[in-house]
Amino acid sequence: MVAVRIAWVLFTVTFAFIGGVFGYAVSVYYRTWKPIMELIGNDQRIVLMSTVAFVLLGALLGFILAAFFYRKVVIVAADLQRISFADKVAGVLGVVLGLGVSALIAFQFNSLLRARVPAFALTVPFLATIVCVYLGVALTMSMKEELANALSPGPTAEVAAVPEVLGPTPKFLDTNVIIDGRMADLCKTGFLEGPIYIPAFVLNELQQIADSEDSLRRARGRRGLDVLGRMQKETDTPVEVFDDYGRELDRIAQVDSKLVRLARENQGALVTNDFNLNRVAELQGVPVLNINELANALKPVVLPGEELRVTIVKEGKENRQGVAYLDDGTMVVVEEAQSRIGETISTLVTSVLQTVAGKMIFAEVAPSAPRGRPIPHAQPGDDLFGDNNSDSSGGGQRRTGGRPRRR
Repeated sequence: MVAVRIAWVLFTVTFAFIGGVFGYAVSVYYRTWKPIMELIGNDQRIVLMSTVAFVLLGALLGFILAAFFYRKVVIVAADLQRISFADKVAGVLGVVLGLGVSALIAFQFNSLLRARVPAFALTVPFLATIVCVYLGVALTMSMKEELANALSPGPTAEVAAVPEVLGPTPKFLDTNVIIDGRMADLCKTGFLEGPIYIPAFVLNELQQIADSEDSLRRARGRRGLDVLGRMQKETDTPVEVFDDYGRELDRIAQVDSKLVRLARENQGALVTNDFNLNRVAELQGVPVLNINELANALKPVVLPGEELRVTIVKEGKENRQGVAYLDDGTMVVVEEAQSRIGETISTLVTSVLQTVAGKMIFAEVAPSAPRGRPIPHAQPGDDLFGDNNSDSSGGGQRRTGGRPRRR
């Protein structure tokens, strides 16, 4: 804290002094201007007042510039830890190059400035230094990859023969995948290696959802917080809150845009179940781990012609169709099975349709399928597509006198 105050005082005094010198130089040029000399004549009081006014105005301008540049320096100093080695080397070389060029300019024009315009002998080299350093850094940053390759020695034959071992890629979670609830079970299996990070802005959004006035949103937010607690307590995978990012990221309004940029800047992967966020991240070159795609990939492969034994639980959308579900929630549409609701029958797979929402299987009743016994209750929790109805088509049975209705 003391170092920050000392730096602020040094910045303020230095820039105010430079601004005062610049104001004095302008006042000298002002009072030697022919129209002004004819106007004020030899009145030393006006000359003194104009000089003091210009010096104070220059000092005030320097103070304002000191505050502006100090904030920029603080931001740059905070971001230095996240700058790569190539960027640091390119920046240092750019500063050295700019100082060298500005020294040559000052050496060439210093005598000319002292002879012709003595008041600008100090301010012009200072401005030239700032411009040259800026241009030097911009030049070296544009060719940082070439500089890094030129400065780093090439690997020897022995080193090149050893494969490079990379550390684990950091994983960044979005809000939807935390609320989903499956991340805790996935981490417990050990298939998803760490480190796993929850960005601070994602945690803030989750807290806002948990504090929402809407009861449904509030329940979803609290479930997400409970999932994070389980992930930190019940799994060996490191799960941490990530808040080590610059202020530029805070200026981005949308959480999804922040998340994609954060993953790209830290060379990490994005864990989500959001289809749109998945596509946006892929377009920007960010690796994506979509747990919905993982769930679809783990579903058993069914080929046309295979026999499945399923329980018809409701009517299909088309005439005389019946709908069943596998243990993993995959929908099976069976032709000519509308009259077999409540029965467990053998079917033959005719085709398989893969959609964004999941997989659908089309089948027909096996020719030798016997009449099965009706089940007392439909399989609970199998309707993953959310198309249950409140009547008997929602998985309940149709009974007529305690027996399934036949057509």
